Amino acid sequence: VQLQASGGGLVQAGGSLNLSCVTSGSIFSLDIMGWYRQAPGKQRELVAILTRGGSTNYADSVKGRFAISRDNAKNTVYLQMHSLKSEDTAVYYCHARRMITTSWGQGTLVTVSS
Repeated sequence: VQLQASGGGLVQAGGSLNLSCVTSGSIFSLDIMGWYRQAPGKQRELVAILTRGGSTNYADSVKGRFAISRDNAKNTVYLQMHSLKSEDTAVYYCHARRMITTSWGQGTLVTVSS
């Protein structure tokens, strides 16, 4: 499956931003969809995941501030980000897994200015 992420940009600390990830196929075929991020000089880390059954999991650093959701009709997964902090600055990657196959989007840059 191909993933197309969008929605990144520059935002002031405390602001909000919404990311979108459109899949090339049916979202129902995917076991897990999620968002990861990679800050400069750091390893890629999990931000949030959403299972086909609707379960979610978040990194401790974003709990209560970020929300992952999906629109089945649009084959799109969203990441709503609120109360953004400078440490949220990173390239955000959309991720999908179906059985043993994983796919990554191209990444979208989120920059939070303090």
